[in-house]
Amino acid sequence: MPPTLASLVHHSALKLTVRAGGDRLDVPVRWAHVSELADPVPYMEGGELLLITALKLDAEEPEAMRRYVRRLAKAGVVGLGFAVGVNYDDIPKALVDAAEEEGLPLLEVPRRTPFLAISKAVSAAIAADQYRAVTAGFAAQRELTKQALSDGPQGLLRALAAQVDGWAALYDASGAVVGAAPEWAGRRAARLTAEVERLRERPAPASAVVGGGGGPERSGSDDRHDDRIELHSLGTGRRPRAALAVGTASAPGTAERYAVHSAIALLTLTTERSRSLHAAQQRIGAAVLCMLLAGEPDHARAVAGDLYGGLLDAPFRVIVADTAAASVTGDAGGDPFDGLTEAVESAAARSGEAVLVVPEGDRLVALVADGGAAAAACAQYTSALEETRAAGGAGPESGDEDGLVVGLSAPAGPIAAAAAYKQAEQALSVARRRGRVLVEHEQLAAGSVLPLLADDAVKAFADGLLRALHEHDATGRGDLVASLRAWLSRHGQWDAAAADLGVHRHTLRYRMRRVEEILGRSLDDPDVRMELWLALKATSTE
Repeated sequence: MPPTLASLVHHSALKLTVRAGGDRLDVPVRWAHVSELADPVPYMEGGELLLITALKLDAEEPEAMRRYVRRLAKAGVVGLGFAVGVNYDDIPKALVDAAEEEGLPLLEVPRRTPFLAISKAVSAAIAADQYRAVTAGFAAQRELTKQALSDGPQGLLRALAAQVDGWAALYDASGAVVGAAPEWAGRRAARLTAEVERLRERPAPASAVVGGGGGPERSGSDDRHDDRIELHSLGTGRRPRAALAVGTASAPGTAERYAVHSAIALLTLTTERSRSLHAAQQRIGAAVLCMLLAGEPDHARAVAGDLYGGLLDAPFRVIVADTAAASVTGDAGGDPFDGLTEAVESAAARSGEAVLVVPEGDRLVALVADGGAAAAACAQYTSALEETRAAGGAGPESGDEDGLVVGLSAPAGPIAAAAAYKQAEQALSVARRRGRVLVEHEQLAAGSVLPLLADDAVKAFADGLLRALHEHDATGRGDLVASLRAWLSRHGQWDAAAADLGVHRHTLRYRMRRVEEILGRSLDDPDVRMELWLALKATSTE
């Protein structure tokens, strides 16, 4: 505790006597200051014990003393020490009355007590308080470190909450609460998602103070507790990897501040260590993926061990993400897959799922549990991105993922991993052609092949294949294109096709011979018939 007027009054060596304001002696004293100015207010910061001898004051004039004391109180002066036996043998009644009226503590300083002794006592008490705070801070640091080593981040949060007599919560990179102490703090922390998101948009390290209101009582029984909340970003990279929230009833003192800063340092170290472990896990994941695609699921399981839980023992989906633009890394040079990676990994972490995410050159490949939270997060993220693009925006974060395209395979197992990867690539190709963010392979199988014919390359092929027939028909010497379409639609049945055209079957036979002569291809070849039919369908979609 810092020194107070009461502690100075009880200081046996100072021999101070209370003459007014005895009910306000518990106020902290920030410093002891000597001034004989008639108006020392411009030199006051608040919290001082002002020491005077009334050398330049008309201390016996009531109105002058009322004005003097009033100015001191408004300036935040916490007490007035008057030395008797110097200019006045006793404190003038006018000053005593003015102090009583204003409620300003007035202390009588005996002649044998020099002002320097009071200043030294205040200074010594402040130094002792600071020493106690530093010592308590180091003790808090040791306790936080001990709990972090023995019980991880959750143990650290419990220790921090106890140190600050409040609550603490940890957020992951997506802004979701991953730990809180005490238990009721999880509800309070969840309401700060918007503030955490705003903090993440600022370069690290960043912090913010959120005004209280709406927080629960420490018993967790209701929502009447008004708390002061500090938010701190964690991590040393361009984008914060996590965030810490600390809620207290008032601004933390020195010891509490040490505890908060120690927690930030420990959690940052944990975050950076997690990043190193994550990089190592990605390298193992790349090896596991390589083995799966090479048709070696048993070797993949042996290398993966327990790292990916039951991911390789249940149906999974393969995600292949690419960028439609040549470069979409944005001005800040960020990873174009950051947002998708965070969404998938955070969802998997919250639900306890295993997920395998591997950067593969300019692509991102991921294995997620079929029907799990990670797969749902991928769909939700890409859906939001597609809506943003449709509205003319530039991506869900900072524009880094404008141009992202994603292909999602059908459910598969380790033996069919290579086939699932090809499915994801095929879906990715369709997503790029259609200008979509996400296409699932199952959507292709459930739909029609005809929309795929809208590709410009397919149309160019169709125009080239049928150009000679169109040029022939343009001369008015027959209707070969319509005849070919009718014949193919009737699977080569002469009578039915001729009836559709309203001509004799011999006329239709003659026209089909002319088609073969002009194209230089035989209609008996099923591949030729297939290409001609697709070409006719492609040109009919224009």
